[in-house]
Amino acid sequence: MRTRIILALVVVMAAIGLADVTVPDAENVLKTLDRGHPRLFLKDADLAALKERAKTDPVLQKCVNDVIRQADRYVGRDPVEYRLIGPRLLQVSRDCLNRVLACSLAYRWTGEEKYARTALANMEAACAFKDWHPSHYLDTAEMTNAVGIGYDWLYATMDETTRQRIREGIIRHGLEEGLKCYGGVNDRKHWFVGSAFNWNEVCNGGMIVGALAVAETDRKYARQIIPGAVESLPRALKTYAPDGAWGEGPGYWHYATQYTAYGIAALRTALGTDFGLLDVEGLSKAGLAPIYLTGPTGMILSYADCGGKSRRRPMPCMFWLARVYDDPVIADAEHAVLAKGSAGPEHVIWYVPPVKSPLPARPLDKLFRGDVEVLTFRSAWEDPEALFVGVKAGYNQVNHGHLDLGNFELDALGVRWALDLGSDDYNLPGYWSGGKGGKRWSYYRLNSESHNVPLLAGRSQDPLAKSAFTKIRTGGEAPFVIVDLSQAYRPEAASTHRGVAMVANRKAVLIQDEFEIAESCPLVWGMTTEAEISIESDGSARLRQQGKELVARLLAPDQARFVAESAEQEPPQRTNKGVRRLVVRTQAAKGPMRIAVLLSPVWPDGAVGPVRVRSLAAW
Repeated sequence: MRTRIILALVVVMAAIGLADVTVPDAENVLKTLDRGHPRLFLKDADLAALKERAKTDPVLQKCVNDVIRQADRYVGRDPVEYRLIGPRLLQVSRDCLNRVLACSLAYRWTGEEKYARTALANMEAACAFKDWHPSHYLDTAEMTNAVGIGYDWLYATMDETTRQRIREGIIRHGLEEGLKCYGGVNDRKHWFVGSAFNWNEVCNGGMIVGALAVAETDRKYARQIIPGAVESLPRALKTYAPDGAWGEGPGYWHYATQYTAYGIAALRTALGTDFGLLDVEGLSKAGLAPIYLTGPTGMILSYADCGGKSRRRPMPCMFWLARVYDDPVIADAEHAVLAKGSAGPEHVIWYVPPVKSPLPARPLDKLFRGDVEVLTFRSAWEDPEALFVGVKAGYNQVNHGHLDLGNFELDALGVRWALDLGSDDYNLPGYWSGGKGGKRWSYYRLNSESHNVPLLAGRSQDPLAKSAFTKIRTGGEAPFVIVDLSQAYRPEAASTHRGVAMVANRKAVLIQDEFEIAESCPLVWGMTTEAEISIESDGSARLRQQGKELVARLLAPDQARFVAESAEQEPPQRTNKGVRRLVVRTQAAKGPMRIAVLLSPVWPDGAVGPVRVRSLAAW
């Protein structure tokens, strides 16, 4: 029977292109277990090597000092308390992880008992909770991860009674629930096991860490959880394919990748193998996504349920990716961000020294393929005032997706001019009802009305629509992309296409939409901005923000005009205070229709004037 199961798994893995992943046999999975502690992420020999390096590496010492300062803030605080915020315990579990990681590492680095006492107090408080909220399994997984790391790292500081108490908490609140997820007790399999998105990596990663933390005394949990997690993880890891981006947006890229790092790093340090998970297509390129999806302003391309105007912050998983794939480009990018921000404990755990030799010049343009396609263009890398535009296509039903096919965001002169407002409150009624006619699409930030896309007949895009880039030119003075949006605007339009181009030697951006409209209907073109908008006597719009200016010129149709409108909403939705919309409205569009808008930053030598409009077919 066991042979039949293994053969079936091999067939399944091969069918989804993951034949290099080997699901371990439950009876043999712990044969290579390192029975000592600590065995997760940072063993004592690794710590000793880091301490030696820190004597001559000021960047590493800065990272360590950042962690110790973080730990000092937790010393003397009351331990974590059970508190649901909305339907979730996540803020508590994340707080617990931050406290345990920082204080445990500070103790291991300095030997000061106050840090160990603080971490243990929080772990004991968490283990005394009535549960780790298994109805929202992310909460359970994150707390299992937090307490599992602390148990492993502080094992030698605990007496046997304390060890038993914390170990029983990990098992009772975390691993027993884990058995249910992987088809054990009551055969109740949680949906994350088959998911292709962030829940998969977070829940599997947390369960791997918890199971390996107690594996020498309570082997049955690792024997079931590790094979189950290794079988499950590739379903999500393949979402990075082929180029490393993430369909749920850059915010969830970080969340998913951080827990991918926890899970795979735990396997490698405790068992000496990753079972082929590092070979899943796309994961080796994942570190490129935060690099190219960050504009010169430091703000990320905020598609899906991402925070609007989110800035690229330090991400320790970038060091992990740089280490496991020996990629200096990823390491160098993280060092650049760390130079302006604070390091976390994982930056020390997965530390990669600064790159000394010059790196090859990065391309100015980058395509990320996948269920959600993203393409970015920029005029320069090292200039914070450079021109940048990012465009997305793909599938409106992607997890955490908005009705935003063809959306763009634009940076220039150190300002984000065209922006995505990001997510709203997850606790709004029907927020997750995303099918055709779902309540989700009644919320302004999630439907098409708030995004930088057209509307036909006053309606948002079809929630079931897919789109794709059909023509791309990268490099040179005038890169462009054309995206087929036809599914998004039916039945009003038989075909819809959007072109986004950098023009005038990458000094301005042209947004050009072409429709074949079946029945006469209103057409609206819109762009969301925080800039002040004034409509000029020549029909152009002048946007002003942070002492800088951008001129929008409506090149087609001749009879249309810009208007400025408010994007503000009433509670309980987020109010978008001070946010505006640059809008073009036509009341009776029919047949072939073109809207072309030139967005020209006012550079020191002035703004780019009107450019010649050609049909997208001629691009």
